Amino acid sequence: MTILVTGATGNLGRLIIDSLLERGADPQSIVAGARDTTKVADPRVRSVHLDYTDAASVAAAVDGVDTVILVSGSEVGQRVPQHRTVIDAAKAAGVTKFVYTSAPKATSSDLVLAPEHKATEELIAAAGLPAVILRNNWYTENYAADLARAAETGVLTAGTGDGRVASASRRDFAEAAAVVALEDGHIGEVYELGGDVAWTYSDLAAAFSEVTGRPVTFVPVSSDDQVAALRDAGLDEGTAGFVAALDAGIKGGALADTDGTLARLIGRPTTPLVEGLRAVA
Repeated sequence: MTILVTGATGNLGRLIIDSLLERGADPQSIVAGARDTTKVADPRVRSVHLDYTDAASVAAAVDGVDTVILVSGSEVGQRVPQHRTVIDAAKAAGVTKFVYTSAPKATSSDLVLAPEHKATEELIAAAGLPAVILRNNWYTENYAADLARAAETGVLTAGTGDGRVASASRRDFAEAAAVVALEDGHIGEVYELGGDVAWTYSDLAAAFSEVTGRPVTFVPVSSDDQVAALRDAGLDEGTAGFVAALDAGIKGGALADTDGTLARLIGRPTTPLVEGLRAVA
């Protein structure tokens, strides 16, 4: 079996490769697809040039591969055409398992990031690919900048209200991708993946306090006040609105659900919030 990991030099992709190796995959069975192959971390795996915007590079990377792990692109607004290129190439190559890292409740969520993932899932279904959908909740690492800011100011400000987030460390989600790629079965499954505990931003502030060693207070703000503050901090109107919309989605419960599926897939509890934050502090 040959497994192609797209975005192999990114934060999630490189951890998926690590997890595949840790779970016994032959290094030569792993193909690391990246725009810049010199950045592929593990020299034991095969590396190929793969640029989501270059269909020829994608087709060449997918040729002869059994399994594709499509790590969703990082360019918001460009994901659907980029993902379509990989989906089309995988279909043409006769890939026998297609794993996609999606977003929580992608087909029904009002989270601002969901539409591109919903569209990608629909493209996968329309192509008739034998697929496994991994709907990843938030990565704890997403809070690295907030943690650093809180260490300086003692304040965590957000428009999330009492909304909860079932985050887990990126390594937990990477391990789940490795599991479904290496194991028989899983095709046709849509897994909603989240950490074992759904926490509030008050809980997050308490975790920041524990990690930084200084008291951190959560200060909830309205969406309008948040946008104004972000603009004052130098963000453009569109970016400020996007950040506020993400927080509004959290406030509405878009990231709150967890049923233990991630822990069952990886065979262990997910990484606790404080431990995950310590790793990025």
